[in-house]
Amino acid sequence: MSGFFAGGRFWDMTAADQAAMNQGHAQLGAAGVGDPGHESRLIWAHVTGDSAHFAALVARRAARAPLSHLLGYRDFYDHRFIVTPDVLDPRPDTEAIVTAALADPFAHVLDLGTGSGCILLSLLAARPQATGLGVDLSDAALAVAAQNRSALGLDQRATLVRSDWFTAVTGSFDLIVSNPPYIAATEMAGLQPEVRLHEPHLALTDGADGLSYYRIIAAGAGAHLAPGGRLIVEIGPTQASDVSALLRAAGFTDLRVIPDLDGRDRGIAGRWGAAAA
Repeated sequence: MSGFFAGGRFWDMTAADQAAMNQGHAQLGAAGVGDPGHESRLIWAHVTGDSAHFAALVARRAARAPLSHLLGYRDFYDHRFIVTPDVLDPRPDTEAIVTAALADPFAHVLDLGTGSGCILLSLLAARPQATGLGVDLSDAALAVAAQNRSALGLDQRATLVRSDWFTAVTGSFDLIVSNPPYIAATEMAGLQPEVRLHEPHLALTDGADGLSYYRIIAAGAGAHLAPGGRLIVEIGPTQASDVSALLRAAGFTDLRVIPDLDGRDRGIAGRWGAAAA
């Protein structure tokens, strides 16, 4: 007997189990999956050792379906979030946006394009006195966010509304966050198959130069921010200069670039109104 740890427990492996695991590992490796050993163990734990179910999910993963779609979740920041093909797969790089937002106090936060709710709900879970509003144009995405909201016990502090950016937003906030669709139309063909073929294009690209939604956010955020309120947006690693220029022209100050885990530009943070003394 042999085995491994995954999913919070030790899995004993018979010779037949090990053979199935080895075959899955090889299949994922041949398909170009980055860490086939780790992923095959996660899939095995997910199917609780059912070799037939394991083989079926390995085949889907080898066809480059995202691992989160097979498992039904993604761990992000301090919590596990339900993930479906209706929302972006939460990525570790986006945790930099959460960390930056938590660096200063806030009481009322708006998340534009909330998707799975991973940013908004991570922020509210870390700040028990705060409340927030998450908006999205996709009803299906809002349904996923609502499941995650309930799973984290945040139904009383997080409101979810269907809105095309600011159209259904009312009130004032001291923090606005957003991970908008920022991939240019010309860049879509170069994305990994997991992203290009399986994640919602509405949440990936503006179908233009990748900056369209930053223009909308820059133009509309000030009307919903208290003086000195913060705006934090995720960006692509080549967009810091362009997005900073849009926000500066709209009246934001104290602009700074947020790096991700690999040191690449991943976000822009700024304040509404006069620069801090």
